[in-house]
Amino acid sequence: MSPVIPSSPGEVTRSWLAEVLDTDVLDVSVTPVGTGQTGATYRVTPTYSADRCGLPDTFIVKLPSQDEAVRQRVAGGYRCEFAFYTDVADTVAVPLPHCFHCEIDRDGADFVLLLSDLAPAVQGDQIAGCNAIEARLAVEALAGLHGPRWCDPRWLAFTGAMMPKLDANAAKGIGELAIMATDTTLGMLDKRITAADRRTLCEAAALVSAWILLEPQRFSILHGDYRIDNLLFDPERSKVTVVDWQTMSIGLPARDLAYFAATSLLPEQRAQTEHELVGAYREALQLHGVTGYDIDSCWRDYRLGMLQVPLITTLGFAFSAATERGDEMVLAMLSRGCRAIRELGTLDLIRELS
Repeated sequence: MSPVIPSSPGEVTRSWLAEVLDTDVLDVSVTPVGTGQTGATYRVTPTYSADRCGLPDTFIVKLPSQDEAVRQRVAGGYRCEFAFYTDVADTVAVPLPHCFHCEIDRDGADFVLLLSDLAPAVQGDQIAGCNAIEARLAVEALAGLHGPRWCDPRWLAFTGAMMPKLDANAAKGIGELAIMATDTTLGMLDKRITAADRRTLCEAAALVSAWILLEPQRFSILHGDYRIDNLLFDPERSKVTVVDWQTMSIGLPARDLAYFAATSLLPEQRAQTEHELVGAYREALQLHGVTGYDIDSCWRDYRLGMLQVPLITTLGFAFSAATERGDEMVLAMLSRGCRAIRELGTLDLIRELS
């Protein structure tokens, strides 16, 4: 029988941790970390009573939001993250924290994830953006997610993703949702979005249904929200770890690549380095066994993938509680993404291929 899932940090007790780890624990302290926008994340420090059997000094535990309304609204994200750690993580090569325990109940209303603590690694800053070294680490790590199961037919029947491989009817529904989310986002942010970006967002939303169905022969698991805020870097910037799998999807792999580059790099830096980053991603895919994917196809997929930025950003913003930092972050992501869409001719490419 599985241990009872803690619903609050106060229920992450000595006895719960001892049962999960199958070792003696004398005491435990629990302190909050992170922003807690869609989940509640805490650092857990146990005091072991005997030989710890190689267990670490600290852990990170992730629980659902302590706001019940948020908890119910994002339960699908918890189900998605559970599916990743239990069904996907061991089959790919993306760098991850070690998962000691993952449990879910009540269709996602109850959820717990116990991970290794990566401190002193630090989270990227979405508003400030990343540098070239961090970007290179990120795109090579991304190839470790996509490459090992590139075009694996089992993804077509995978039910754990937030957005599975879609047929025409489902794509039409996502397109309608994208238009609604865009209208809501534009209304909420109002004049803080430039006229040029408003036009780009509206045109992009109108093309989402057709865009989702393009290049159906290339697909893989997607992180879905692959940006600097969901990456942890060691102090030396020699390695990166990927977290937060609540938007896992199935689709064109370069959607993750485009989303990262457009949202996590300042526009001038993105324009200067994107050819190099696309090449580094493709080379890393080859190391994971991907063949027959030439650089021209990879570059075109990168251009196509740019619609991931307005789709995910507006969906996330329209259906979440507004905060001052959240507004600033979304404005930065949309501004960068819209500029990339225009500079790369993404909308014309979609129309050409549709």
